[in-house]
Amino acid sequence: QVQLVESGGGLVQAGGSLRLSCAASRSIFSINRMGWYRQAPGNQRELVASIGIGGRTNYADSVKERFTISRISAKNTVYLQMNSLKPEDTAVYYCNALIPPDNYWGQGTQVTVSS
Repeated sequence: QVQLVESGGGLVQAGGSLRLSCAASRSIFSINRMGWYRQAPGNQRELVASIGIGGRTNYADSVKERFTISRISAKNTVYLQMNSLKPEDTAVYYCNALIPPDNYWGQGTQVTVSS
């Protein structure tokens, strides 16, 4: 099991940047995949970015070239650097850890991008 705590959300103007952090309660070195998802009002939760043990990353088309996911095992933390933010990036962002067969979620952090 693992507990996840997100931080770093907030209100930012379009074109601005934010960095989200996800602190894990245990070592993330052996966690198969960690990722960030988001959910806007009325929408389903969607994958934003994920990163595997070997550092392989995957991004939603809508955030490629703008967002960067990274995992620092020594800090038990996963980051999501978000640049060139757009109003459509407004959502609650959730950290996720895949430890088969279970998925673990944080409580979410709100990101609001004003136009």
